[in-house]
Amino acid sequence: MNYIADISKYIKEIELRQNPVIVTVNEFTEEAVQKFQESMNAAQNSGQKVIPIEIDSYGGDVYALLSMISIIKNSKTPVATVIQGKAMSCGAILASFGAKGKRYMDEDATIMIHDISGGSFGKIEDLKSATREAERLQYNVYKMMAKNCGKPEDYFIKIIHDKGRADWYLDADEAIMHNIVDHVGIPTLGIKIEVNIDFI
Repeated sequence: MNYIADISKYIKEIELRQNPVIVTVNEFTEEAVQKFQESMNAAQNSGQKVIPIEIDSYGGDVYALLSMISIIKNSKTPVATVIQGKAMSCGAILASFGAKGKRYMDEDATIMIHDISGGSFGKIEDLKSATREAERLQYNVYKMMAKNCGKPEDYFIKIIHDKGRADWYLDADEAIMHNIVDHVGIPTLGIKIEVNIDFI
């Protein structure tokens, strides 16, 4: 994502002490959650009016996704999600957590949605328990995604089921149609620096 500066004609030279904070998400791991939290904290303390979250990911751990969702929900600054390249699995769900009207997708990017998968070993009862947990997680995250997109809570689960639980790929126009994103194209972050002259 690029940013441009609109600088008052009264200012001859300027040096930003800190560039705008743009949060990037490529992985969904415990380490990625820690980095995400640190970047979100830095962005909130910078005075930015919006926090851009760039997503370019094949997906990852659902529990890491839930941690990132919690961080976004507790942010006092609205976030904008920007899909560049790909937002697959967890990435697609995270993209839906941009503030209303602030979800973007590059015209050549791809979204992929599918059944939550996991690998379990052990006794039969342990495998059954792991399956129930995967089903619970799937229902919860796709219910949240549907709510973000203004759809019935079983909207995405039904589509996945109707597609035979195969991976579901969407281009930018299809993502718009399902309300996953609001805009096709990458926004530019603007920095406005001005001088106010008044009596004091």
